[in-house]
Amino acid sequence: MKISGSTVLVTGANRGLGRHFAEQLVARGATVYAGARNPTSVTVPGVIPVRLDVTDPESIAAAAKTATGVSIVINNAGSFTGASVTDGSMDDVRLEMETHYFGPLEVARAFAPQLAENGGGAILNVLSVLSWLTYPGFSAYSAAKSAAWSLTSALRNEYSAQGTQVTALHVGFMNTDMVGHIEASKHEPGDIAKLGIDAIEDGAAEVMDEQSRLTQGNLAGGVAALYTSVG
Repeated sequence: MKISGSTVLVTGANRGLGRHFAEQLVARGATVYAGARNPTSVTVPGVIPVRLDVTDPESIAAAAKTATGVSIVINNAGSFTGASVTDGSMDDVRLEMETHYFGPLEVARAFAPQLAENGGGAILNVLSVLSWLTYPGFSAYSAAKSAAWSLTSALRNEYSAQGTQVTALHVGFMNTDMVGHIEASKHEPGDIAKLGIDAIEDGAAEVMDEQSRLTQGNLAGGVAALYTSVG
């Protein structure tokens, strides 16, 4: 899937990883629709700001009418409430699912006809190493990302008939505002954006950082291989 000459929709493009996606796509010759709840917050030179709230189906439908000729969709918009599935606010738990599962699904369905018209195109879903792991303070987020991982596989299977490639990008923590309060080793978002864009161009089904690759390798070992507290 060639980036140069393509038309790309990036959700959550006003900051963090989404901003880096938008900047690099423009630099590589793409036309970029930069989705954000507040389009005036999009300040990347050369992009076309689009009002898009992935938790609002009406907003998604309107964006699909505004952003035309799209051949690549990058589902990047994210949230992190820190809610626990056992005692956190249910509003926060629902927000994680709306943002990471229902939102990307609605976006994919809204833009799939355009992708088909443009030879099938591509979808990149930004996932996480926490699709496979969960810890206190991350459980609602992890549950939503796990659902998004399953969704990504389902979209890949079902959109293959129209020639749409679907790529999963798994990554650990990044140096962004969303997780600025967390003390951990972090990637630079520009490096991850390049990883994801290269994966689209290469037609990869999935791509991941080293932490995600190691964690994926432990899945076959069951729960005990993933959690040291389980014997």
